[in-house]
Amino acid sequence: MPTLFDPIRIGDLSLANRIVMAPLTRNRAAPGRVPHELSIEYYRQRATAGLIVTEAAQISPMGQGYLDTPGIYSDEQIAAWKRVTDAVHAAGGKIVIQLWHVGRISHVSLLPGGAAPVAPSAIRAQAKTFTTEGFVDVSEPRALDAEEIPLIVQDYRVAARNAIAAGFDGVEVHAANGYLLDQFLRDGSNKRDDDYGGSIENRARFLLEVMRAVTEEIGGGRTGIRLSPVTPVNDASDSNPQPLFNHVAEQLAPLKLAYVHVIEGQTGGPRDIAPFDYQALRQRCQAPWMVNNNYTRQMALDVVEKGEADLVAFGRPFIANPDLVRRLREDQPWNALKPKLLYGGGAEGYTDYPTLDAA
Repeated sequence: MPTLFDPIRIGDLSLANRIVMAPLTRNRAAPGRVPHELSIEYYRQRATAGLIVTEAAQISPMGQGYLDTPGIYSDEQIAAWKRVTDAVHAAGGKIVIQLWHVGRISHVSLLPGGAAPVAPSAIRAQAKTFTTEGFVDVSEPRALDAEEIPLIVQDYRVAARNAIAAGFDGVEVHAANGYLLDQFLRDGSNKRDDDYGGSIENRARFLLEVMRAVTEEIGGGRTGIRLSPVTPVNDASDSNPQPLFNHVAEQLAPLKLAYVHVIEGQTGGPRDIAPFDYQALRQRCQAPWMVNNNYTRQMALDVVEKGEADLVAFGRPFIANPDLVRRLREDQPWNALKPKLLYGGGAEGYTDYPTLDAA
């Protein structure tokens, strides 16, 4: 059986190992919603990962939900991301960008003209977001009109095209953690009575339209997706997630995706909050399988050796350990995370964590 440190080919991408840097929101974008100059070094430092998935980047100004997060919709943003991808590639790494629309997890102060966030239904989430005033309650959203949905599908298509222009090896569509695509999937947030609400097939329609548009644009072999079937993060809920996500997996199979990235349990929290058969999804989708959520070194080694996953994504450990791949390989201790420096700021807590050599 393969090990965590063996190379793997996923779709059109050949990776040096099976260790993935998960997408991590850092709230350090510069004016214009472009990645900060420091982001070049931040991602270059972590290029020994088999694959880097960037922090989520909004596909449009209306897709933003947090202060100082980058976009992938303007020429300026494309040019700035190109400097990041060039640095990662020069260091021998592979990098994809996570495409994001937050939907109702936003605040009027972050949106053009103080507009209300958009959502499947006009239901305010019991959640907070990060603004110039710190963490505040999200704003009440408005329900999208059916004729607006194809425009957002097109935003995803253009964002994928922009990602390739920026030098990315591919994209990951963020359909997890209670953001817009996940809001449409779940019956706790989707109360529509049109073609995008009600039945499982209808609630999955928007997501599947997005995935077909993106794969038509850049190919399934350069497209991944992130799902979180049972997480309650951002007020996400569904009365019966197993058949819902089984259907999604079955519909994704023909797209021959590069990978499916699944958060097991509660994002950043307990893994056993609800019963769910993740292997049933894997069998239905037949795509390279990436697992995520509080994996230790031994758990990661075991899950790959047992053939239960093809890749393992690490989040916060990669923030504190730019050389996490080496530490995993040599079973070296990990740097401690500095939680107060996660969101916003400069180099401190971003590019200044020491490597083993520096230590």
